[in-house]
Amino acid sequence: MQNSLDPTDVEILRLLQQDATLNNKEIAFEIRKSIATVHERIRKLKEQGYIKRIVAILDRKKIDRSLIAFSHVFLKEHTAETLGEFETEVAKFEEVMECFQMTGAYDFILRIATSDMDAYHLFLRHKLATLPNVSTVQSFFVLSETKSDTAYPL
Repeated sequence: MQNSLDPTDVEILRLLQQDATLNNKEIAFEIRKSIATVHERIRKLKEQGYIKRIVAILDRKKIDRSLIAFSHVFLKEHTAETLGEFETEVAKFEEVMECFQMTGAYDFILRIATSDMDAYHLFLRHKLATLPNVSTVQSFFVLSETKSDTAYPL
């Protein structure tokens, strides 16, 4: 954590991570500060990049994205250009929720959300496997979800 965060900033970030629908008045009440102070602090936290965006987290099963796969991708070439091209292209796929470049045996790990195995199969054959530099894809499918949190400890 950067030194520029004081206890008030940390408390605001904790509250917003738990419930981003809280308004400035509710946050001010919780941390015992003025509404104007909270407003200014949140503005600065956004400006400084601590708050990247504010989103609603959906129930993936209710929106027909019940199959989650973690796919390990190995590329044929590893130049800066080919790595960048892969990242650019894979980011365009709506099924790809996250893409991480990794150390180890595989170059990337993708978190992919689809409705079912048939949809995943279509994604793999008609999108991911068509990228020019993909050598190997090894996928693992989620059986159950024990923990899914988006809040970082502060």
